[in-house]
Amino acid sequence: MILFTIIGSFWLEIFLKVGVLKQIVRLIKAIAPIAFLFIAWDAYAIRSGHWYFDRSQILGSFGPLCIPLEEYLFFIFVPIAAIMTIEAVRKVKPEWRVHK
Repeated sequence: MILFTIIGSFWLEIFLKVGVLKQIVRLIKAIAPIAFLFIAWDAYAIRSGHWYFDRSQILGSFGPLCIPLEEYLFFIFVPIAAIMTIEAVRKVKPEWRVHK
């Protein structure tokens, strides 16, 4: 699923030249706070027994807090894909205003 997200969105960086990956610090500032909250929430839910990952559905590599690698990648690549999509729409439709 993560691979599909990457393939489905990252071409925008190359062909539409949205420039999202050139602004890495801005990207980190946008993603890190929310990713931190969701990772903490996952860790709490796993530790409390409210949430688990089916071992037959994951690669088996775990990062900090006993969270599967795929979950960390999800919290990185899905927001990047969303930001790239928004920037691609702004590039194609410059008349659509975005309030800053």
